[in-house]
Amino acid sequence: MDFRAQSRIVYAIWATLGVAIIWALIDGRWPVAFVAAVTLVVSCLPALAVERLDIKLPVSFMVAIVAFTFATIFLGEAFDFYGRYWWWDLVLHFSSAIGFGLLGFLLVFMLFEGDRYAAPPWAIAFLSLCVAVTIGAVWEIFEFTMDRSFRLNMQKSGLLDTMGDLIMDLVGGALAAFAGFVYLKGKAPGGVRALFDDFIRLNSGFYAKYRSRVRRGRRK
Repeated sequence: MDFRAQSRIVYAIWATLGVAIIWALIDGRWPVAFVAAVTLVVSCLPALAVERLDIKLPVSFMVAIVAFTFATIFLGEAFDFYGRYWWWDLVLHFSSAIGFGLLGFLLVFMLFEGDRYAAPPWAIAFLSLCVAVTIGAVWEIFEFTMDRSFRLNMQKSGLLDTMGDLIMDLVGGALAAFAGFVYLKGKAPGGVRALFDDFIRLNSGFYAKYRSRVRRGRRK
């Protein structure tokens, strides 16, 4: 992983987690040290995974992923933000579903080599929704595993918490899927279009057909 390519925000979060681990170990607060260490490892996994796949993440994507991991695991568990703020879990699931939905759209689009005619826009959007909801379901399994294995309380009220999270995953993923749909239709607003364009530009080799079609369209 190229650490030099990361944002200062990512560095600041990683440094905070490192300091938290050292401080917790010195102070004998083993649960905090454990949660901080897990957060640090999990926040690094996406960058390692995309490097193995030869995919480049825009800086904004990496910042969002690391910030989400920090908010949901470290702040949520070590500082009990889930207990202090009833809306914390719902907001995180909603925002993460949008992020995973956007990323899912780009990856599904990539599987079709960026050729919109390989599948209709609605089909690619639907598959991106499936990716977002699946990731949300896997996260619920992770929460259940952490609660059972380490006596944490990530699921809070159990079934109600899980169902609320999954509903937020569905709503956020649907919004992201719709954003991908209007992008393929050429009707996405500037901010959404720039977000997708940035990822496609960095991974242009995976979107050769799409970029070729766009260039032909501009010459007409």
